[in-house]
Amino acid sequence: MKTYSVKRISSNQLTLDTDLIHPVWEQANINSDFTFPWEQQTPPKTSFRALYDNEYFYFRFDVEDDNVLTHVKEDHKMEVVDSDRVEIFFRQNDKMNPYYCLEMDARGRVLDYVTRYYRVFDYEWQWPGFDNLSVKASENNEGYIVEGAISLSSLKDLGLLKDNVLEAGLYRGYCMRLPNPEAELRWISWVNPEVEEPDFHIPSSFGKLELEQ
Repeated sequence: MKTYSVKRISSNQLTLDTDLIHPVWEQANINSDFTFPWEQQTPPKTSFRALYDNEYFYFRFDVEDDNVLTHVKEDHKMEVVDSDRVEIFFRQNDKMNPYYCLEMDARGRVLDYVTRYYRVFDYEWQWPGFDNLSVKASENNEGYIVEGAISLSSLKDLGLLKDNVLEAGLYRGYCMRLPNPEAELRWISWVNPEVEEPDFHIPSSFGKLELEQ
């Protein structure tokens, strides 16, 4: 499995602010290893960073996109499905029963849901607890940025953080247009699932995020 090393920082060192690049992010490893698994083209740039402290796992996506599209009608979380977005899936193990999904658009909206293999979605589910998940986003001249913080306690309670490892998939839905009712999307991934048809909801699309000690 592909592995990304998450560096540790001091507590209260990082504040989410997508309008400015917090200097603490310079300590993070930059993962720009994203591809079109189902196309023979070079995708627009996507980079991922992650850090953690005693309380939170922090992540940041920097996305190149010359036409950021967000679907807004009722401003409901399901509208993220029809928008440009980045995604993180977390699983307990490769059985994927259950696994947890966060899809986040350039407005900072979060489509959070729980799933069981294969594609048994529960969109009513929400990330549990108060102050356990925070996401901010902003657009810029190059595309958009999404930053988030997830409490380590919630990751442990869900059985996701084990032996300082998170099994996670990192993805991007690249929206080409916004027809009604569905967007035309191209799929970008950190890990190539190596299947014929586009599908991230399978064990082979995951890697590991290792929290350095």
